[in-house]
Amino acid sequence: MTQAGGAVGTQRTAKSATAFRTTGEVAEELDLPAHVLRFWEAKFPEIKPLKRGGGRRYYRPEDLDLLRRIRRYLYQEGYTIRGVQRLLREENAPATLFALEPIVDASDAAPRPTPPRQALRAALEEVRRELVEIRLLLDMLLAE
Repeated sequence: MTQAGGAVGTQRTAKSATAFRTTGEVAEELDLPAHVLRFWEAKFPEIKPLKRGGGRRYYRPEDLDLLRRIRRYLYQEGYTIRGVQRLLREENAPATLFALEPIVDASDAAPRPTPPRQALRAALEEVRRELVEIRLLLDMLLAE
């Protein structure tokens, strides 16, 4: 059966590398549910798809590259969402922020003091917040 001069089927024609992609196409390409893309969009301000009428999102090739990196950081390299946020911030920071520290001979260095209790508490609180985010994501996945 044909429709508008083309064969009806499930096979899609390949888009060019520079073409914009819909949320469904990106979700399929990255093997992710569409709601995960929308969740990431809320968590990572660097993801900026074009939005058209009716709220439809169109992802540019550079958005897709960023989403691939986020997916790799989260699923293959084991980063948390907060960890990926830090990585992306560091990637976008000016080079002067990454000036090398002077090299100090280990024999001359004084032993580092143990972190104060308040710093440990803050670190644990950050881990707890990340776990809450992970739980929300898992709840969303299980609700499907």
